[in-house]
Amino acid sequence: MEDTTLEKSSGNVFDDLGLAEPEERLAKADLAMKIAQIINKRHLSQQQAAELLGITQPKVSAILNGQLRGFSLEKLMLLLNALGRDVIITIKPKSRTREHGRLSVACS
Repeated sequence: MEDTTLEKSSGNVFDDLGLAEPEERLAKADLAMKIAQIINKRHLSQQQAAELLGITQPKVSAILNGQLRGFSLEKLMLLLNALGRDVIITIKPKSRTREHGRLSVACS
């Protein structure tokens, strides 16, 4: 029987994996997840979503599969606008417990 070691997550899998720009990656993943939820809730095909979003079907497929390398945060926010969602950016002081500010997405 192997010994299993558990390690508590930081709350950001990209940071836990040591990837570059973990907060941006997580924000993009959160935005893409919201896009996917809206597409699924509306029962849109990838082609229908592509037409609505003004992008190609392969790009919709990439978003739905979490392949976000070619998408900026700004582009993902504009896609949410195309899906009838407001995107509101809030800037506030960082917590005293953190050394630096952070980037995060809160969806409602």
